Amino acid sequence: MAFSATRPQSSIRVMAEKSKLVKVGVVGYGHLGQYLVERIQREGAAAGLSLAFVWNRNTERLRGSVPQELILEQLSQFTERVVDVIVEVCHPRIVKEFGAQFLSRAHFLVGSPTALANPQVDAELRRAAARHGKTLYVPSGALWGGQDIQRLNNSGALKALSIRMSKHPSCFRLSGDLLSDWTEGEGRRVLFKGSVADLCPLAPNNVNTMAAAAIAADSLGFAGVTGEIVSDTKLSEFHVVEVEVTGADGFSVTTVRRNPAQAGAVTGNATRGSFWSSLLCCEGHGGRVYLC
Repeated sequence: MAFSATRPQSSIRVMAEKSKLVKVGVVGYGHLGQYLVERIQREGAAAGLSLAFVWNRNTERLRGSVPQELILEQLSQFTERVVDVIVEVCHPRIVKEFGAQFLSRAHFLVGSPTALANPQVDAELRRAAARHGKTLYVPSGALWGGQDIQRLNNSGALKALSIRMSKHPSCFRLSGDLLSDWTEGEGRRVLFKGSVADLCPLAPNNVNTMAAAAIAADSLGFAGVTGEIVSDTKLSEFHVVEVEVTGADGFSVTTVRRNPAQAGAVTGNATRGSFWSSLLCCEGHGGRVYLC
């Protein structure tokens, strides 16, 4: 009996879809942006990714590292590129100004979820995701157990959530004069303790972990999650994130995460690998917000 070597058209179609590279646009070229761009260039094909474009406020920083044809001179030019996922790794202001536009064209991985502490921004991006059938991805970053918090929240059993982030004072980028007078050797100082909603505008580049937690715990929301930031001159090699989750009937979980980081680094070393893993999840999960 002779067998046909011809594959069914449906199988060919599936194989073609799997072999298609996901086109990624990177917005921001700080330490995290550079890490993502370099890794996509180095091993993107094996991971199913390719660069669609890179934008940075100062385009000169891109010269020599990013092919000229992939550099966006103006961020508004992103509409001229074919892109599947846009990754923001620069500042909450970009999320506010361009987030809904990004979602009209592509899935959006928001690296500055502190922007969503603004109820108007949060509502606008959720509407855009639903309208266009795109996914607003929120990376877990330095948050350990984010999916577990989300499951407890979705079951209705989450009662309280608090997060403390402790770093060397040189690692904080704060608005106002919260930490302008620090000196080496002063030890530990509590800078803020209160709602994550109030904390996000004070430390928009430092508390994205807390914002991700507030999104996972949306029954509590930004106003209902407690955040605390601590300056500690002894933490010259690590960032420390402590999460306390309280559920029903006396249930509780406390985690302590030590993330290697040099003095002055806003983002810990392990967070970069976590962000890469989040990017690999961005394959489309419908018109909704998705913690990854």
